[in-house]
Amino acid sequence: MLVFKTFNQLREFLDQQRQKGKSIGFVPTMGALHLGHLSLLSKSLKQCDITVCSIFVNPTQFNSQEDLTNYPRPIKIDLKKLETVQCDIAFLPEVNEVYPTEYMTQPVNLNGLDSVMEGAHRPGHFDGVVQVVWRFFEQIHPTKAFFGEKDFQQLAVIRRMVEFKKSKIEIVPCAILREESNLAMSSRNVRLSKKGLNHAIFISEQLNWAKSVFASVSISSIKETVKSNFSQRPEFDLEYFEIAEINSLQPVSSTKSKTRAFVAVQIEGVRLIDNMALNY
Repeated sequence: MLVFKTFNQLREFLDQQRQKGKSIGFVPTMGALHLGHLSLLSKSLKQCDITVCSIFVNPTQFNSQEDLTNYPRPIKIDLKKLETVQCDIAFLPEVNEVYPTEYMTQPVNLNGLDSVMEGAHRPGHFDGVVQVVWRFFEQIHPTKAFFGEKDFQQLAVIRRMVEFKKSKIEIVPCAILREESNLAMSSRNVRLSKKGLNHAIFISEQLNWAKSVFASVSISSIKETVKSNFSQRPEFDLEYFEIAEINSLQPVSSTKSKTRAFVAVQIEGVRLIDNMALNY
């Protein structure tokens, strides 16, 4: 596995590969890699000739300095995991490499995708996501880029960004991977105690319940019940539970469109998100 720390080095190598007709797969991460990340890499390794995994904790998408400071950074362990799956390239840039002082990013019209759920609770978050992902895209020029559905709203934002920029990069969605307990895999899970991990199973239980009754119970009743259920669990601080249409991400009141349930909670000072398809 090759390791690069600057765009110039990486771009020079990738340009040589493109001249040989090779396709480039890109998996952007913030590290603390788990099986969910490795499933994205596996998909890229199967579909593309060269796979690049970036590890960069992007400061512009954090609303909390404490969250940024506490975000796990086990870089040596991450590199071993990348070698285990035979990733071709690890890209480990510093902040001043990604954001040189003269760098400016063009605004992207996200059609309201950034105004609901994560966008409403983390103002400016998706500006940071768009900024860093486009920065990588314009330097790496991947054939395909792979994103997990656990961050479903982020996936929708990236798709919109690519459409707005008229880019030919193919965005490949990858299914959520879950622990045996059904808890969605997340880099943040490592910050939870054993007790916290056991409590966190309740998140997916509520999503599964919403899915099981979706055809027979009104959306408003489902939302009220889930919110009430969380309010009775003092270990949770529920930020939002929403049922939304999958393209616009706007809340829905009927079951006719393709719909997902979305949730964000705080537990033991750790913020977790999850989502689940309800009717498709």
